[in-house]
Amino acid sequence: MKQVHLMSNEMKAVCVYCGASTGNDPIYAEVAQQFGRTLARRGLRLVYGGGSVGLMGHVANAALEAKGAVTGVIPERLWEREVGHKGLSEMFVVPTMHARKARMVELSDAFVALPGGFGTLDELFEVLTWQQLGYHTKPVGLLNANGYYDALLAFARHAHEQGFVRAVHLDALIVDTDIDRLLDRLAAAQPVQVDRWAKNSEAV
Repeated sequence: MKQVHLMSNEMKAVCVYCGASTGNDPIYAEVAQQFGRTLARRGLRLVYGGGSVGLMGHVANAALEAKGAVTGVIPERLWEREVGHKGLSEMFVVPTMHARKARMVELSDAFVALPGGFGTLDELFEVLTWQQLGYHTKPVGLLNANGYYDALLAFARHAHEQGFVRAVHLDALIVDTDIDRLLDRLAAAQPVQVDRWAKNSEAV
């Protein structure tokens, strides 16, 4: 993958990772809708997985209703199953899940995970790993709505304490409970550039 360097004043498109389900608490759909509206209000393009269901559908519909620009990226298999959103500003249909994730990274200036399941976690950790390895220097954020990610964040701290995650990489994940504050912090974030292959004694 081509390495992309992002300066803090270049945030124009935000990639959102979130669930294809709505979850058991209505607050998750409300947060997704608020996130979509906030992106539109701030003139930021939403880049997401192209789905019409779950939190993905909520965030896209809210952005569109607020006159925002929305780009979807969906694998052919899901498009053929008719779960893709048909009313987006722009849609890319790609061959595989791997191509989907790579295309979303290319199109985006920052990344945010809303509540979601294994697919959301996969996308979040892959984009964090790419940042850690220097494939991109774009900021990565986590919207911890309703304490959804409390346990995950506790595990990340545990991984750091056990010597598997460096402090600089742990701190590079920008976590907040407020949407506007999170977006402000992403826009102001400085690129993370660390030698991943430092000696083990320097790893924490």
